[in-house]
Amino acid sequence: MAESSALYPLAMGLSESELDRLTNETVELLQGLIRNECVNDGTKESGFEDRSARVLEGELEGLGLDIERYETAPGRSSIVTRYEGTDPDAPALCLMGHTDVVPVTADGWSRDPFGGELITNDDGIQEVWGRGAVDMLNLTSSMAVAFRHMVKSGKRYAGDIVYFAVADEEAGATYGAQALLDQQWDHLKADYVLTEFGGIPLNDTLLLTTAEKGAYWWKLHVKGTPGHGSMPYGADNALVKAGEVIRRIAAYNPGAQMDRMWEARVKAMDLGPEISDMLLDPDRIYDGLALLPDSIAKNAHSCSHTTFSPNMIHGGVKTNVIPDRVTIDIDIRTLPGEETEDVFTHLRVALGDLYDDVQIESGDDWPASASPVDGKLWGALEKSMGRHYPDKALVPSMVTGGTDARFYRDKGAIAYGAGLLSPSLNAVDFLQRFHGHDERIDVESLRMTTQLWLDIADVLWD
Repeated sequence: MAESSALYPLAMGLSESELDRLTNETVELLQGLIRNECVNDGTKESGFEDRSARVLEGELEGLGLDIERYETAPGRSSIVTRYEGTDPDAPALCLMGHTDVVPVTADGWSRDPFGGELITNDDGIQEVWGRGAVDMLNLTSSMAVAFRHMVKSGKRYAGDIVYFAVADEEAGATYGAQALLDQQWDHLKADYVLTEFGGIPLNDTLLLTTAEKGAYWWKLHVKGTPGHGSMPYGADNALVKAGEVIRRIAAYNPGAQMDRMWEARVKAMDLGPEISDMLLDPDRIYDGLALLPDSIAKNAHSCSHTTFSPNMIHGGVKTNVIPDRVTIDIDIRTLPGEETEDVFTHLRVALGDLYDDVQIESGDDWPASASPVDGKLWGALEKSMGRHYPDKALVPSMVTGGTDARFYRDKGAIAYGAGLLSPSLNAVDFLQRFHGHDERIDVESLRMTTQLWLDIADVLWD
């Protein structure tokens, strides 16, 4: 099923036919996980991750390892297993992938979003289609296949290797990593963690996720005065006021943060001196963003700014009643170094004289997090990824959404988003496929990523 490639060196200790076989297994497992349709809409009753937990449990049975399955709510299961190392003092490595996916709008897709079809495109490239193909069932499946091969091969490593397939990442991890790392740390503990996403070729660099933004999902309750809808003149209409609140938030510029990670990202984009200078100037960054392709501009803006996105509004009781209360759900993503009080300050500045008319209700908040860009894991990634892209430098990058890496970072672990993309999948297309229509991943990327986990295990404890 997988296409053999002579572009890259073989995984350490593998023959071409063995890597072909492992790639085929990754493809087939990915197809199965997509077809399980573990859609997480944010409610406790959604997700159905138990379907994929059972499949993955079956994939790892017969290895002589204990497999723990944790159900945090009906149908919300995660599994973990550990391949013990030879040196109890050596750092442990966790391969962590989530099993849930976000909802789809099916009529926006060219194919069945849960068909898991293997399609050869017009350029002759094989791709697996379906929701979760890039976020992040490609990694979850390749990690399982590589982990199984490590154990079956009989090779012993100095440190423990943990495989963790976790539920509820797409809705904040209440029924996944957040609870499990507190309750089951003895089973899940690790010093190093690899999860989503990284290994994105961009000009002369490979982007590797080392940090992620904080998230504050707040509700803004806008107050007004009820009245009859037939007499709107001079009314204190909460909906009209909410419209102005939304307008002000949308227009608010919190200012750009020009740190070393942003400077490295601008350099990696290789946009030429004129645009690069704009992007590195807080007073001209918006002029530079306007010259970029839309998807790149969105990502670049989010990597350099704290962002405010009003995404839902609720209010009113009846057509002929002036509403006295309207609620706006807002998604706030903060940069490293900003805390809760900074978010309040931003809103105070953005809303001005309307601030006192808004009641702020906080939710499940978490600050930005980052891991250091040095040490053994970073070195192992440089070496392993460099086997595929010897002329590209590994560059730290920030993911604008949230991942489960933050929970391990809270425990003191070093956590990166890793993986490898083939040259046929560029950064623009990759970013557009996250939570988008026609999500898909090419087989060559699956092959390279399956190999990556094996290579990292081979060099990490040297």
